[in-house]
Amino acid sequence: MANKQEGTFVIHVNTAENNTWQGQITWADKDEKLNFRSAMELMTIIDAAINAEEE
Repeated sequence: MANKQEGTFVIHVNTAENNTWQGQITWADKDEKLNFRSAMELMTIIDAAINAEEE
C-alpha cells in the first residue's frame, strides 16, 4: 500500500451556483492559489497536488 501524503489547503467558497461551489483554494504548504468552478474541480486540484508530492 502506498504511503499517504498530506497537505494543508485553505478553501474559500465565493458562491454556490448551479448546485456546486465556486471559489479559491490555497495550498498553504507552497503558497499557491487556484480558482475552482465546481466541487469536482476542487477535488481534482487537491488530488493532483497530493499526487504531485509523492513524485
